[in-house]
Amino acid sequence: MELVDNLTKEEYENFFKKSKYNHFLQSYAWGQTCTVRVQTPVYLGLKDDNGNIVAACLAMRKDIPFRMTYFYAPRGPLIDYDNYELLEAWTNELKKYLKKQNAVYFRLDPGVVYEEIDEEARPIEGGKNNHKVYEDLVKLGYTHRGFTTLFTRNQPRYTFRIDTKRPIEEIEKDMNKTYLKTIKRSYNYDLEISDYYDTDTFYDLMKNIAAKDGFNGNPKNFFQKFSEEFGKTNTVHYISVKIYPDKEIAKAKEALDKLQKELDEGKVLPKHMADTQNQIARFQKDIETFSPYEGKYPDGLISLILICPYTDRNMWTLYIGNNSLATYTFAVNRAYYEAIKYAVDKGFDFLDLFGTCGEPHSTDKNYAALHEYKRKLGGTYTCFIGEFDIINKKLWYKFLPTFLKWRRKLKGK
Repeated sequence: MELVDNLTKEEYENFFKKSKYNHFLQSYAWGQTCTVRVQTPVYLGLKDDNGNIVAACLAMRKDIPFRMTYFYAPRGPLIDYDNYELLEAWTNELKKYLKKQNAVYFRLDPGVVYEEIDEEARPIEGGKNNHKVYEDLVKLGYTHRGFTTLFTRNQPRYTFRIDTKRPIEEIEKDMNKTYLKTIKRSYNYDLEISDYYDTDTFYDLMKNIAAKDGFNGNPKNFFQKFSEEFGKTNTVHYISVKIYPDKEIAKAKEALDKLQKELDEGKVLPKHMADTQNQIARFQKDIETFSPYEGKYPDGLISLILICPYTDRNMWTLYIGNNSLATYTFAVNRAYYEAIKYAVDKGFDFLDLFGTCGEPHSTDKNYAALHEYKRKLGGTYTCFIGEFDIINKKLWYKFLPTFLKWRRKLKGK
């Protein structure tokens, strides 16, 4: 066996497509995207004595002072985790490689589901698990970084996955009923759904969410690079929602005039009066909401963009940007629904909502809101095995986080 770090794009992508663990975070395109983060993508391949690739891995290399480096493999490597001999061969060759590269450590974050869990994040008795994979990795010398429950590692350890091998009608049965009603209400507005994407537009929309939730997202050049690289491999789907404020105002005024006329002519029965008053209030609210945009967007206003990378088998809802109109018209819920339909139409195995916490009743409001929102879509609550490190320089591994923190602070002065 030999570990090489120079797989061609064709070699890597051919193996990637065959792996049951392929994930957009292990794609060739993701590696190229992350170059804007001053990281170097390394496309590793484990070859047998006949030169056949038996395992592969995208690892992001980060160089640090004193000619040292460290690696991170998001949702990698792509390997048969049930084959202990193969895991052992990979690990032995990896250790040799780390010495040659003067690396402090190699961090991997396998796309392996640890165990089946219930809605309270508790293991399901008698459910499937991959505890042996965990035990094998520890036996081979990997240091597990803990069964974390919040967003304290590079990637979320928990997510929701919707089985999209089923008809949309079956998926709807698992969705929250109130959530379904909001999707139906979105059809009250003339939302124009398309696959439009523009980095400037998306970035402006995303900043609205970032400011509201108090987090700093990726810089604009990251999203530009993302669209370029995933566009080259045709492995990204965009869901864009355009809203026409002038049309919505005209519709609401017309509906109000009609209702007022019916009231004036005494055509509304007493038993329908409350419903009529509710309709009047809704149309008045529509006019109030859309009026600040009146006359400014005759060609419509892009109010939401959802970015969904995919492989040949699965899709993820990764990034979203939207404004207040998208929230008001239930366009956000509609966009996720459109993503589900797209995944079903494409025959994907699942749609991954990419990230939630492992504490369903978290006291953190943002975590709790995120979890509750994604739960309503009816997917399977899923937890991954977590991060593992192969340590090459024990002393530096211990002090590296403090050193890097100090170095960043020094650079900031």
